Amino acid sequence: MENQLYLSSSPHIHSGETTDKVMRLVIYALLPATLLSIYFFGLPALSVLLICTLGCPVFEALACKLRKQPLTLVDGSAALTGILLAMNLPPSCPWWIALFGAAVAILVGKQVYGGLGYNPFNPALVARVVLLISFPVQMTSWTAPAPLGSGIDAVTSATPLGEVKTAVMLTGKLPELATSGFGHYFTGDMAGCLGEVSAIALLLGGLFLLYKKVITWHIPVSFIGTVLAIGGIFWLVDPGRYPSPLFHLLTGGLLLGAFFMATDMVTSPVTYRGMLIFGCGCGLLTVLIRLFGGYPEGVSFAILLMNACTPLIDRYTRPKLYGQVESLKAEG
Repeated sequence: MENQLYLSSSPHIHSGETTDKVMRLVIYALLPATLLSIYFFGLPALSVLLICTLGCPVFEALACKLRKQPLTLVDGSAALTGILLAMNLPPSCPWWIALFGAAVAILVGKQVYGGLGYNPFNPALVARVVLLISFPVQMTSWTAPAPLGSGIDAVTSATPLGEVKTAVMLTGKLPELATSGFGHYFTGDMAGCLGEVSAIALLLGGLFLLYKKVITWHIPVSFIGTVLAIGGIFWLVDPGRYPSPLFHLLTGGLLLGAFFMATDMVTSPVTYRGMLIFGCGCGLLTVLIRLFGGYPEGVSFAILLMNACTPLIDRYTRPKLYGQVESLKAEG
């Protein structure tokens, strides 16, 4: 009895990662962008962030109580969903829309499927699309940045992608903002959702996640690379009508989507080959929607559509079992 043999199912080696630790690291990675959004848009941005970040855990607790399940607030997934939802909303978003979005994200996007780990679609993006379709006026009302302490009141303004879409539809040509001076897009001086304010802040957060090995490079690189490649082809064909790849990169929600939304472990493929396919699909759909769709932005729709394809991608990129080839040869 001294040498006992213990039997257990795999995995036999634990990586040390836990759900709450991963969620905390993603929240830390989002801090630069959230702080900059508050700086650029002031108290309205802070209000949207607080309502979503507090609202999602409240609806999570309510759902757990109704389903008679243990509370799952400790893992931090509900708070992260709230932050991501807020980053997908305009700073002028009314409080009741933000609260309704939190309810949709948790109850419809997550809990209706059984909770964390069972949802096929990214909950924050489900809420964003539902809000965009249900309240198009409020969800497409943008304000120009008015940094804290500047004394400037909020001024209505269009997003760069929106201005490009309108100009091309009316004149067939790009406006001047899409052909030069991209420096202010890099730092965040433009109208848009809270998560579109600064490319550099999002890049820093994405690199942090890569460094901590929370995500791998496959989805972000294939996503961004496909947008740059496809967008570059159209730009080379007609630079007067189609924006440059750099414009695609620095405006809209591409960086937020590539690093923080498309890489969701639950709704993205599990194999590296599947991740590359998933990222390329997101990039292709994003460019097509931006250039030819009815909406100026296509990141949210692209990710959700590819979320729906994830089971199929996993099925056809599933690695072969050890010994499978040899056993098939023997049977043949």
